[in-house]
Amino acid sequence: MQFLAILWPILLGTLFTTVQGETKNSKRDNGQTNISQFVSTRNGQFIVNGSEFKFVGVNAPWLPTLITKEDIKNTLCNMSEAGIKVVRTWGFNDVTEIPENKNQTWFQLINKNGTVMINNGTNGLQKLDFVLEAAHECNMLVILSLTNNWNPVANSSTNDTRPRNTLSNDFGGMDTYVRQFGGCKHDEFYTNQTLINAFENYTTQIVTRYVNNPTVFSWEIANDARCNSSVAASPSCTPQTVTAWHSTIAQHIKTIDSNHIVSSGNQGFLCIGCPKLFPLRPTPPAPQVSAVPGQRRATKPQLLTKRKLIMRREERRRKNRALAGGEASGVRVRGRWVASRTRRQEENEMGSAFDGSAGVDTEDILNIPEIGYSSFQLFPDQNTYTNGAADSGLSGFQSVLQEGLDWIQIQAELSATFGKPIALTAFGLVSQEHAPDFVPFNTTVAPFAADSTASTTSNQTSNSTFGVTNSERTQAYSAWLDGKSHFEFMRTGVSTVLLAGISSGLAGIMQYQWGVSNVTAAAGTSFSPNENSTSSSPDETGTSSSPDDGYSIIDSNTEDTESVISAASQQIAAD
Repeated sequence: MQFLAILWPILLGTLFTTVQGETKNSKRDNGQTNISQFVSTRNGQFIVNGSEFKFVGVNAPWLPTLITKEDIKNTLCNMSEAGIKVVRTWGFNDVTEIPENKNQTWFQLINKNGTVMINNGTNGLQKLDFVLEAAHECNMLVILSLTNNWNPVANSSTNDTRPRNTLSNDFGGMDTYVRQFGGCKHDEFYTNQTLINAFENYTTQIVTRYVNNPTVFSWEIANDARCNSSVAASPSCTPQTVTAWHSTIAQHIKTIDSNHIVSSGNQGFLCIGCPKLFPLRPTPPAPQVSAVPGQRRATKPQLLTKRKLIMRREERRRKNRALAGGEASGVRVRGRWVASRTRRQEENEMGSAFDGSAGVDTEDILNIPEIGYSSFQLFPDQNTYTNGAADSGLSGFQSVLQEGLDWIQIQAELSATFGKPIALTAFGLVSQEHAPDFVPFNTTVAPFAADSTASTTSNQTSNSTFGVTNSERTQAYSAWLDGKSHFEFMRTGVSTVLLAGISSGLAGIMQYQWGVSNVTAAAGTSFSPNENSTSSSPDETGTSSSPDDGYSIIDSNTEDTESVISAASQQIAAD
């Protein structure tokens, strides 16, 4: 709990300075007479009730699967009491056969013959109805993601005994459509008209249901859409394939719902130099007064180029080395080693996050007219966000920390380029303490568990050296929230971050993922009291805890966390 006591004020510090600032620091359009009750955007910012709105939020994919309404409402109100204003959850839950267990939540049945059925029952969309109802009562907003890129299927050799919905990749998604409709390639979801129609049908059901509900912050088209997944991609899948699909779905949503904004939900990968379906067209420059002698005119932001990327890397390395005074201290992140490369390779390589190899072009997607804001993610345990080799002047942990800072800064600059808000909708690092629970998004196996072919409990210990220490994760989250370089952060310390805003210009940042304990347990569900289930850590009363895939860090029902939140609130009030 000591880690929580250190980390949560950092998250809340940013949250309170931005969200509670609505009464202190927010810019409000006092001349606006008809203020919309829905979230909107203006001048690169989110607008809520006529005021600019910046937020720190959390992810809880499992939220609609809680067993009781009381647990759903308590969870949301605990978030709200902690200062959280936005929660991101799954607005889908696809099954291939109707569960016999009535406590299992499901929203849509996708049959092998290509037919589908929506579950409007008490263990179906009525659960999502109540999530939004409770969120409204608890003064929360909800981002609803409509499908998931990841949906691996466990095979017999993995001996996977986890109940459905334990992992965030076990709610159905794109590959469920592909498999059930007889496809064999992941990107058929983007190009096969039958699959597109099926997904649009589900999207219509959900969007129509909540079109007039202002508790919906936005519609997220898909979590982490890309060419590849647990089902292989075809050679013909390109970033243009994924962009075109985004445009199709975004247009479909906006024909139904003009009230809510739409986002992509992708990882933020770029395709520098790739042809664009939605090219950035320069606008005629506005008349400018003569510049003051010795000053340069402001330049309009442009798309990122390979040259700019390499120059950015070299400048960052130069500054880090200067700040470090030539010393490279710190511990390494075990299990994450990058082979040394030649100088020439470093200078000429952009890296997979920038060359379009994932099949994603965030710049092209962001310029789709119906896309209202940019969203990106940060999971250094599972993705590489650097261009070329890591800075040789940094240790393993320092390199990961700086990698996150660079990624955030690059994404923040997109907001200025396209004039749209930007939000980091999911970020996380796996700690050594939670390494046994860690399950990558594209698998069902916990590779660092004592038995990597079976599920494990969150209390299980492991000799694995994968992951960062709790203090290192605190440092990383602190620096990412504050936007400082590693060495600048180490000089100023955590205390200066407590009340720091999101200095890089992000309009929102969301931790993955929130956790709860002492909630109702039900056998055969992701809140099962079965001790062999990764999803639960039941106590003596038979209650359960929320699923943990290695990233869960917050327990909102502990006295330690409540005291931390109280202290943060007092510090904000005194500011």
